[in-house]
Amino acid sequence: MTVIIFALAALIAGLVGLQLAGVALSLWRYLHPGPARGMAERPFITLIRPVCGLDRFDEETLGSSFHLDYPDYEVIFCAARESDPAVALVRRLIAAHPEVQASLMIGEDFISSNPKLNNVAKGWVAARGDWIAMTDSNLLLPADYFQRLLAAWTPGTGLVTSPPAGLRGDNLWGAVECAFLNTFQARWQLASDALGNGYAQGKTLFWRRDVLEGAGGLAALGRNLAEDVASTKVVRDQGLHVRLTRIPFAQPIGPRNARAVWDRQLRWSRVRRDGFPGLFALEILVGPVVPLLALLAIGPLWALLPFFVLWYGPEIVLARVAGWPAGPRDLAAMVLRDLSLPALWGATWARRGFEWRGTAMEAEPARAGAK
Repeated sequence: MTVIIFALAALIAGLVGLQLAGVALSLWRYLHPGPARGMAERPFITLIRPVCGLDRFDEETLGSSFHLDYPDYEVIFCAARESDPAVALVRRLIAAHPEVQASLMIGEDFISSNPKLNNVAKGWVAARGDWIAMTDSNLLLPADYFQRLLAAWTPGTGLVTSPPAGLRGDNLWGAVECAFLNTFQARWQLASDALGNGYAQGKTLFWRRDVLEGAGGLAALGRNLAEDVASTKVVRDQGLHVRLTRIPFAQPIGPRNARAVWDRQLRWSRVRRDGFPGLFALEILVGPVVPLLALLAIGPLWALLPFFVLWYGPEIVLARVAGWPAGPRDLAAMVLRDLSLPALWGATWARRGFEWRGTAMEAEPARAGAK
């Protein structure tokens, strides 16, 4: 019995320590930004932004493409069909900003089973820059967007990327979405990058053209369920590193409902399982449920309060320092997020594929055992 109690106590201490380490590594990026060590030059950059349908913040997020404080760049918007409702908005934005080199390309090149890649393929071919940023339509770009990308391009880099920071969650489930994006996903990605082990995030993929071409071109990013995983692998296969920008870029969230949050998180969870199954298998340990159950098995009920303070207090501190949502509703959202983690983890193992914007995406049997 004593051995069991000791083992459970060690498990609790280890998982709480892991939680605190992840927060500390992420906090360090904000408290000690350090000098910029990336590229000093300012090369011509092509910004490719795929559009598909209209979302609440698209005028603001797509419009941010025209307000970048950078001397020489072009913007290529990509739509699969002329009938896409985003087309009219993009054309209006281009007409309103004649000072920016911007164009809209329509059509699909079927280079993979990934509709996003099929959409941006024409933009990749048409890009005039040797440096290309592929950026999702719902990301709000700061004026120094390109400078932040270039600052992260240190020797040995093959790709610069960034997780999104969820802002403006207008209701409880919008806050839950932000809690997933910020103090869960972004926090762990920032912490992993701080240890030299960055993972790509499809919201921003900043390439030097020859790196991706050397891996087989844009079609190579269709080898996995999502381009995030494939990007990480093609970079590492060349002996290069994925780097993250020091600070994530904002994604306005707006209102959400429980089903939308579940579907989105399940999709991303299955992407992680498809690409890195061994690492995903350990995700059940990163939430508070396992250490909480161990605590209930060996500890008195009064120990619950200090456990919750120790677990969520640092998360709230990180959110406040980073400028992420950090009010009482956001604390409740963190708890709801963590309560859903075991169910998400279990549902992820139930099947492999998902549906994205009406397209069924399934893992190919040949890569089921991919590393």
